[in-house]
Amino acid sequence: MAQKPTISKGTRDFNAEEVAKRSYIMDTIKEQFRRYGFQPIETPSFENSDTLMGKYGDEGDRLIFKILNSGEYLKKLSDNDYSSKSEAVLTPKISEKALRYDLTVPFARYVVQHQNEIDFPFKRYQIQPVWRADRPQKGRFREFYQCDADVVGSKSLFQEVELIQLYDDVFKNLKLEGVIIKINNRKILSGIAELIGAQDKLIDFTVALDKLDKIGEEKVKAEMRAKGISEEGISKLQPLFDLSGKFSEQIDKLKSILKSSEVGLKGIEELEFINDNISTLGLKTASLELDVTLARGLNYYTGAIFEVAAPAKVKMGSIGGGGRYDDLTGIFGLKDVSGVGISFGLDRIYLVLEELGLFPETIADSTKVLFLNFGNLEAQSCLPAITDLRQKGISAELYPDDVKMKKQMTYANRRNIPFVVLVGEKELEDKSFTLKNMSSGEQRNVSYTELIEALAH
Repeated sequence: MAQKPTISKGTRDFNAEEVAKRSYIMDTIKEQFRRYGFQPIETPSFENSDTLMGKYGDEGDRLIFKILNSGEYLKKLSDNDYSSKSEAVLTPKISEKALRYDLTVPFARYVVQHQNEIDFPFKRYQIQPVWRADRPQKGRFREFYQCDADVVGSKSLFQEVELIQLYDDVFKNLKLEGVIIKINNRKILSGIAELIGAQDKLIDFTVALDKLDKIGEEKVKAEMRAKGISEEGISKLQPLFDLSGKFSEQIDKLKSILKSSEVGLKGIEELEFINDNISTLGLKTASLELDVTLARGLNYYTGAIFEVAAPAKVKMGSIGGGGRYDDLTGIFGLKDVSGVGISFGLDRIYLVLEELGLFPETIADSTKVLFLNFGNLEAQSCLPAITDLRQKGISAELYPDDVKMKKQMTYANRRNIPFVVLVGEKELEDKSFTLKNMSSGEQRNVSYTELIEALAH
């Protein structure tokens, strides 16, 4: 007996209803991307390894799926390489490509390669799958879609203001209320690192701090100790862990804490600009909150950073995030091109909408009417009507086989097709149609004009 096939952990199949719901989210996001002037691009599913490696920190690099070279790649290894059993030695020699980890680094590569074809500032959106060798759990998959919007070639903070508005408009159109857009600034984190004497451990500091929501304050402190951050420095962080109040109140406290840090005060100034503009413009459904412990572990962020939290009544990780990167393209040789971008987590947004029952009831509607098959003559007589209905924008299909009527009706029920049409000998003689409403059970004989009117509503 053949073994039942399976799929890899952290990946999923999607049925017709799930695909329809995912398309609804993507179409909603795309519509807002276009309204804000973003242009679509696509990049390959895999990149050269050296494009990706070293851009996400040590933890990110470990989650990158490597692709083995084609052919007899092991024969190209020396005996010393093979016997070393060293990942650092072997991997570059047997794997030259990798699945993309996110859409931002490939986008930076795209900008550098196509810089002479691009009009700056360049606003792009991209909706494609990415892959991470993470441990699968609720809301965390190894293959998932990101929906990104980025602007490169402008240092203006009005871009951050616009991206916050973009988040708000997307969630308004998805009817998702209670979303919190958390914001911080990497310059503030750099100022904090100065304050605690950990300038040389900024990456270790931010990676540990970024885990606060997941592992809690004490474990974050323990990880910082393990990374060599002094006890005295960690004790100076306590006012940050305890920081609360309105946006403006937290800003005032931060100014006092970071009064000796030029870079920290610059970060505070940027946050004030963003918040003042958002306060003036107003948000429709989301709220903007300052979170000074928000770090986002990716190395390339340099200014404002965002993380979007689902409504409190839903237990879910972040459903979006992003930030400012002043020189991401510099890693590929194009210096001083500042950018800022955000991402929507399609799969987590799906789970949130599903849990809250926010998908429209008609979202999975496909076929509106099924013509039953009572034999070749009757079926052929239905084809002109089916063709005309489709041209009028009404989804229609013919049951392909001449089988028992009960089986055809069961098929219509299981697919939630709301109407069926019966054309037998009597209908052929009268040039009429019998239309049945599958929900109410009502059945009536109609002309073709009446059929169109009934199905058009």
